[in-house]
Amino acid sequence: MNHPFSNIGQSLAGGSGIGELMDDLGQALAHGGPNLKMLGGGQPAQIPEINAIWQNRLSEISLDDNATRRLLTTYDPPQGNPDFIAAVADLLRDSFGWDVSSENIALTSGGQTAFFYLFNLLAGEMPDGSHRKILFPIVPEYIGYAAQGLDKEMFRAFRPEIEHTAPHEFKYHVDFEHLRVDDDVAAICVSRPTNPTGNVLEDKEVRQLSEIAKRKGIPLIIDNAYGAPFPGIIFTDAKPFFENHVILTLSLSKLGLPATRTGIVVASPEIIRAISSMTAITGLANPGSGQQLTLPLIRSGEILSLSENVIRPFYLQKSKVAQAAALEIFGERFPWHMHRSEGALFLWLWFPDLPVTSAELYQRLKAREVLVIPGNHFFFGCDDNDWRHRHECIRVSFAMEESTVRDGLEIIGEEVATIWSAAL
Repeated sequence: MNHPFSNIGQSLAGGSGIGELMDDLGQALAHGGPNLKMLGGGQPAQIPEINAIWQNRLSEISLDDNATRRLLTTYDPPQGNPDFIAAVADLLRDSFGWDVSSENIALTSGGQTAFFYLFNLLAGEMPDGSHRKILFPIVPEYIGYAAQGLDKEMFRAFRPEIEHTAPHEFKYHVDFEHLRVDDDVAAICVSRPTNPTGNVLEDKEVRQLSEIAKRKGIPLIIDNAYGAPFPGIIFTDAKPFFENHVILTLSLSKLGLPATRTGIVVASPEIIRAISSMTAITGLANPGSGQQLTLPLIRSGEILSLSENVIRPFYLQKSKVAQAAALEIFGERFPWHMHRSEGALFLWLWFPDLPVTSAELYQRLKAREVLVIPGNHFFFGCDDNDWRHRHECIRVSFAMEESTVRDGLEIIGEEVATIWSAAL
């Protein structure tokens, strides 16, 4: 029986780039053999020291009747658990001097949900009939944003400036010379570090975007799912940033708790009240497991030291090993560049003038049981579909076992070399 879907229903149920890719990856994992090299997902690595902390916390909770009830049998308020919210506010205020209290913190069911709420709260069709947009001042950006707008063409994005920083290395910058923030822009949004590229916007870039947003009277949204103050997967100097017009999002996923689906929004009380209302309407309350597991770590500040002394060095070492492997394996066999690895879990590989698209390269690699993400999906909001660069990049996760990453890079190198040989 066929049921007609509403416009919103068609938007949510009609498929998306991230949905298709996640299904594709999931099917490959379900039916793939022992040689499958899963380099395409955003799954955080298994860090033994961190896993031991979660195991200990579960043991502590299981011995405490009140803690067990809070974890399993009690609804939190839509804004989140009051103790957890107060602890986050205290941590941010005491560690960074930010003027925040419990009125500035709300929880969501994961960072993805936070952005669905924020984008559709601020942009789309307005009461006066106008349509407002979310501006991405630099792409490529996180693929998970791309299909979240319930209003058509909610996003606008701009090409980056590309700086070649070393042989086979480059870095994206915001191209402020060509950036245009029109009156129909509802908010500016960036991730820091950026998924997929590992780019970390420089402090001066963040300040400049903040000043632009402030002059326009709009929020600057900063997605810190991988960044500061936690989980701190940043390999360069970058100061945490917050002002009254900033909306900052954090997550427990890359601390090693992706299944708890815990997103944190830091914003003005007006935004926090709106987010809490949306939570009540769509889901009553948020999952409590992540909040209960991490509450003592946030109260003590240990979450910051774990981020700095365990999580950051772990991923930095993985990044260095993966970069060294790419340099050794690819060598001078064909044209290639790698974005400077400044954070997050990925290498962003660019193959200039590649004779096939990244989508075709993705299919060829999948046939050889190497799963990556083709880069074209990360360039949403741009009108310049003919920009060749967007079809020349792939995202590769280095969070897997080092042998798996190396084997995957070997096959990527073989495929790209074969493609070039056939074209010459």
